[in-house]
Amino acid sequence: MTRGIRGATTVSENEEKQMIENTKILIEDMVKKNHIKPSDISHVFISVTKDLNAGFPAKGLRELEGWTFVPVMCMAEIEVPGSLPKCIRVMMVVNTDESQLNIQHVFHNEAVKLRPDLIKKKGE
Repeated sequence: MTRGIRGATTVSENEEKQMIENTKILIEDMVKKNHIKPSDISHVFISVTKDLNAGFPAKGLRELEGWTFVPVMCMAEIEVPGSLPKCIRVMMVVNTDESQLNIQHVFHNEAVKLRPDLIKKKGE
């Protein structure tokens, strides 16, 4: 079975180093919370809002051990008036036996506002 795992983060500036670092931290947290190995990952889509163009956020993933062959693609998020600025969104598709209910979606920084209904508290 494949499952999608959502993740998102924000940065304070349109700066390549910050985009790469925040994305890397987010991905590491998604992997940890869902007990994923790189070989379990089918592919990863990363979108950025139009105000982020200083670099490719996926660059940080290449620094992670075992991620050499994981297909990753960056793209532009659709522009919706009033949407969260400076936001990096991740859709990670993984092979897992976990039910959708047990998937841990991860939101960092200002992105916690996006889907508070998906954020699980400790012990849930």
